[in-house]
Amino acid sequence: MFASELISNSITPLKTSDSVQKSLERMTEFKLYHLPIVNESHFLGLIAEEDLIEVKDTQQAIGAISLPLLNPFVYEDAHVYDIIRVFNQLNLSIVPVLDYKKNYLGLVSINNIIAYTSEIYAVKEYGGIIVLEISNRNNSLSHMAQIVEADNAQILSSYVQSFPDSTKLEVTLKINKTELSGIIASFERYNYQVKAVFNTTLSDDGTEDRYNSFMNYLNV
Repeated sequence: MFASELISNSITPLKTSDSVQKSLERMTEFKLYHLPIVNESHFLGLIAEEDLIEVKDTQQAIGAISLPLLNPFVYEDAHVYDIIRVFNQLNLSIVPVLDYKKNYLGLVSINNIIAYTSEIYAVKEYGGIIVLEISNRNNSLSHMAQIVEADNAQILSSYVQSFPDSTKLEVTLKINKTELSGIIASFERYNYQVKAVFNTTLSDDGTEDRYNSFMNYLNV
């Protein structure tokens, strides 16, 4: 997935002629704390809510005020992982997308990223989760998939987490079934350390309801 495919068309940028009050209202409307300032197609930078709320005269145009502007952006062909890195490193709520002539194309919001992440990790899909702890030398997803598929199941999503100063990795597998006892036994038979299991049939802890409520709050 590339930046151009994640652009939110519902969030329009600010102009230098927009007032401070209008800018704050727009941020409140979209539940964001940054918005881009764009004149024509020229990206001028990001303005932050925390700077706007310090302005006493909220009827002033933002272009007439000396405010610090952030200048992060990604190009239209940036991979989603690079976009997430920018969000994380700069603690942003949006990331502008530009073409290679530096024309503003749109923005990717944190809401877009949350929605996309829920898709690639199959958050809403039926199934269970197994967390394995392995050596970084034994990180063979194909072997893990063989073990899962031998039990007439499939891996819906997976991700790997490493730890500083450790040769161990944590592999999380989302599997399309909730009866995981046979798969767990197979992993243990092949000397995989099963660190945790999350099986939705064991208890209803309200996770799905909380997830749906959170997504509704974000208007995704």
